Formats: sequence, structure tokens, C-alpha cells
Amino acid sequence: MVDFPIRFGIIGCAEIARRISRAILLAPNATLSAVASRSIDKATNFAKANAFPPETKIYGSYESLLDDPDIDAVYLPLPTSLHLRWAVLTAQKKKHLLLEKPVALNVAEFDEILKACEENGVQIMDGTMWIHHPRTHQMEKFLNDKEQFGQLKTVHSCFSFFGPPDFLKNNIRVKPDLDALGALGDAGWYPISSILWAVNYELPKTATALRGAVLNEAGVILDCEASLHWEDGKTATFHCSFISNLTMNITAKGSYGTLHLTDFVIPFRQYEASYTTSTKAGLDELVTGWLPIPSEHSVTIDLPQEACMVREFAGLVENIKRNGAQPDKKWSTIPRKTQLVLDAVKASIEKGFEPIHIVS
Repeated sequence: MVDFPIRFGIIGCAEIARRISRAILLAPNATLSAVASRSIDKATNFAKANAFPPETKIYGSYESLLDDPDIDAVYLPLPTSLHLRWAVLTAQKKKHLLLEKPVALNVAEFDEILKACEENGVQIMDGTMWIHHPRTHQMEKFLNDKEQFGQLKTVHSCFSFFGPPDFLKNNIRVKPDLDALGALGDAGWYPISSILWAVNYELPKTATALRGAVLNEAGVILDCEASLHWEDGKTATFHCSFISNLTMNITAKGSYGTLHLTDFVIPFRQYEASYTTSTKAGLDELVTGWLPIPSEHSVTIDLPQEACMVREFAGLVENIKRNGAQPDKKWSTIPRKTQLVLDAVKASIEKGFEPIHIVS
């Protein structure tokens, strides 16, 4: 633990906040200072259930936490429909912002959040954890290797899970007034982010939703697929769903190599993760096996990926706070591009699966 860790407050007691509060406690440069709910009893019970430090402050309103001068940064896991109001207010209170994904209902809302962050000199980062896993940085090296991987041609990615009847009826992620983006916003954020990561965050020219999207009676997306196309001929597809078996795959194919992994959102094991690569693959003379066989690579870590995310975010905040550094705009650019693609896919569904041109 560093001498002066970044002091976090959590606004809202969502289920995901259990995981991130643990990450804050694990990160060596962060500490959990406060939690707020609209009900002080709920905040108190949440703190007890998740073994918060006894000195953690408990607030019965979001405003009270934001007015606390001893809070450096806020983790905001509220429903997406509430992000605009509370993220802007967080920035106006000069609190650095770790914002759960999807970051907003649309890019216009997110631009208002970014404007508030820029005007108040605060760092923003979205809560996409897998991008901070050391495995991700190792895979980047393979994708950038012109001899082993070559030129990227196409990416396929998916994240799905099977929601039980109670989830599909009552969860906030299927309610149009709380999380109107449904599976596209919650699950689709991950494959979209993985595709953009693989193409070094070059926006596609068009996004086209595939026919067959499933919506509930309220019009919230439960399952959808889309294809993305770039000016230079690159392509990508993704699938996201609340009604399909748990799957979280990425396959990136280049002219010489292929990257594949099957647990990119949440690794099978907390402290060890793997992926496979193949280069200039072919078949043996009798066409009975591969030559060479794909290689499996394993990455061992000392912190779970969510704690790696908190550590990176807290490091940026510390650099601003101690050294007068400027916020790192990388962490506003990435979620904005992800939101742009997400918005285009949603628009394609709403317009009868027409191609939608993406303009930054």
C-alpha cells in the first residue's frame, strides 16, 4: 500500500459494485472511503455484507458523498439512464470518475459527460475490465507482429449468457426506463470493445445489424448480431445475448496468423488466463492433423483484472493530483468509439437492419 492511496467513494449498491469494491480494497494504490445509497439502511447493509473497512463512511444520499472533500474518485454503477445526471455532477464536484458501462444511452449524452470532465480537469475511465488484464497486453504484441500475424482481415467476437425467467422479467437491464440498451449495451459493449481493440481503435465505416434480433415486449434488445465494415476491406461480426449459453470468444484472423480465446470477458481462472495463436498453419501430408499445432500461452497475474483496472485508474488520478498532470484522453476516446458503434447498431435495428454510416 502506498502512503497516500486514492480515496474512492461508491455511488449505488448494484451487484457489480460488490466486485469493484473488492478490487478497490485489493489495489495497492486505492482505498475505499465511502459508499452511498438513496437509503442509508441499504448502504449500511451493503457495507456489512461486503466486509468494508470499519472506517468507511456511509451516506444516505448520493449528494452527501459527492460533497465529501475527502473523496478523490467515484465509482458509478448506477443504471445507464442515470449516468448523465450523476456523472456530470461527479465531474462538477471535481471527483475523478470510474463509470460503469455502457457509459450512456447514446454518444450525445456521453459527450455531455466528457465536456463536464474536461471542464473540471477530472480523469474518466469506463469499467471495461478485460482491457486491463496483462493477457490483453501480451495478445497485442502478437496482433502487431507483421511476421507472425500479418495484416488483420477479420474479427469475430461474442458475449452471451442465459438469463433465467426472473432476470428477463425484473432485471434493470431489460427495463426501458433504466437500461434501455438491453443486451446490446450490457453484453454487446464487450465484443464491440474487443473488435475495436483488435483494429487499434479505427472506427468502421458502417455497422449493419443482422436480421433476427430479439426484443422483449417493452422493445428492449435481448439478443442481436451485427457486421462491421472498414474502408480497407476489414470486416468484423459480433453477437450479444441474454438468452444464449455463456460464451465469451474472440477470434482475430490475419493474413499469416490467428488469435483465439474463449474467456475474454471473465477468465476461467482469476489469477491465470490463456489464449492460443497459430501462424502459417497448414495440414500434414495425409490431411489428418495440423502443422504446426496452435500454441497455447498462459499468463499468471498477482491481481484480478478488476483490481488491475482500479490500479491503473488510481495511478492516473494520483499523477493528476500529485504532479499536476492532465487527464489521459485515451480513456475517454475508447468508450466514445465503443458507444458510437453501439449507437449505429441500435439505429440499424430500428431502421429495418439498414447499414448505418459511422461518423466520429
